[in-house]
Amino acid sequence: MQPQIMVNSTQVSFFTFSAYFDTGLYKYLYFMIVLSLYISIICSNLLLIVVICMNRSLHEPMYMFLCSLFVNELYGSSGLFPFLLTQILSDIHTVSALFCFLQIFCVYSYGTIELLNLTVMSYDRYLAICCPLQYKTRMSYNKVAILIALTWLLVFLVNFFTMPLIIPSQLCGDIIKKVYCDYHSVVKLACYDTTVSNIYGLVITALSVFGPLTLILYTYMRILKVCFSGSKQTRQKAVSTCTPHLASLLNFSFGACFEILQSRFDMNSVPNMLRIFLSLYFLTCPPLFNPVMYGLKLSKISVICKNLFTNVGC
Repeated sequence: MQPQIMVNSTQVSFFTFSAYFDTGLYKYLYFMIVLSLYISIICSNLLLIVVICMNRSLHEPMYMFLCSLFVNELYGSSGLFPFLLTQILSDIHTVSALFCFLQIFCVYSYGTIELLNLTVMSYDRYLAICCPLQYKTRMSYNKVAILIALTWLLVFLVNFFTMPLIIPSQLCGDIIKKVYCDYHSVVKLACYDTTVSNIYGLVITALSVFGPLTLILYTYMRILKVCFSGSKQTRQKAVSTCTPHLASLLNFSFGACFEILQSRFDMNSVPNMLRIFLSLYFLTCPPLFNPVMYGLKLSKISVICKNLFTNVGC
């Protein structure tokens, strides 16, 4: 067995992705499929952002939080798809170390902002259903703006200051066993004991995941309590506004949970194509799923979109 050579991170200028495999002429088919998905994500999310911003009837807290959610979908997918499209067509699957770290920042900030957006939306629904008479005063436009700004700024600041602490400073290799850069793949290349980095990572994950999930669980417990003791109209309002939110939460949670499990445990028994698909799930399916879900389930948005397409057709 040959001794492992220690390589300083400043000398690792490129990372190589080993999860890609030779697809021959099929790479053009994969390219078209991925490009179609990316165009669908861009068009659907951008459409709903424009609809919400241009219609004064949608300038309500729930829709402003949705707008923030759709902007995050564009941000997260743009951090992956252009890179993925380039790699599919390339014969050499490498990326610069700087871009790799930027992609890690983008992927993890997207995931955290997504969860915080869903948390704020659950709080908004809690106030609307459980405290309807106080809703306008407790969820004012200033408070909406502050919550959205804090969601984004807090995540960016935390990631900016913690990434230097958790990214290894010395690496013994440059092979990443995925189709994009992620934190755990880089940590596995470290030449030294990464216990401290893992502790930092676990603490940050616990705060950014379990904290929001606890608040979401609390709000839904209160909503269920009101629904069981409230009127039929209250139950209908809760179902119509909470169903798409719960569907978005479950969809995102499935992808995020698999990504965490795949990063922490050995998944070699899972077929390579399935691992690739599931690792991309939380970056692909929520941006595709959310605009369709909210566009169909929320009557105000669906009516405006139908009128828009009808006018365009005429």
